[in-house]
Amino acid sequence: MEKQVRESLQVTLEDWSWMQKLDGDDGAAWAEKFEQDFYTFIDTFEKWFVNLETKPVQLDEAESLKLVVDIQELLPGPLQLNFLTELERIVDGETSEWFD
Repeated sequence: MEKQVRESLQVTLEDWSWMQKLDGDDGAAWAEKFEQDFYTFIDTFEKWFVNLETKPVQLDEAESLKLVVDIQELLPGPLQLNFLTELERIVDGETSEWFD
């Protein structure tokens, strides 16, 4: 499952890179693709997290997991806050609700 998380993250990072290079209609299309792929990444990450044998119950414990550290190192600054917000939601056991 960790492999799927890393693959999904890579797609998200590629989208982010393209989105930063383009503007206008092309930029908007990549922004939409990025948003979809970011939440696919979060869903994949959440499935990995909830299937951990020993799940962290505190945010700081979750932040120290190797995969989380690796993700944080790869994410551009603007995406780190989004990821941490989602991580906190997952640790707290809240369900996700995304709207289009």
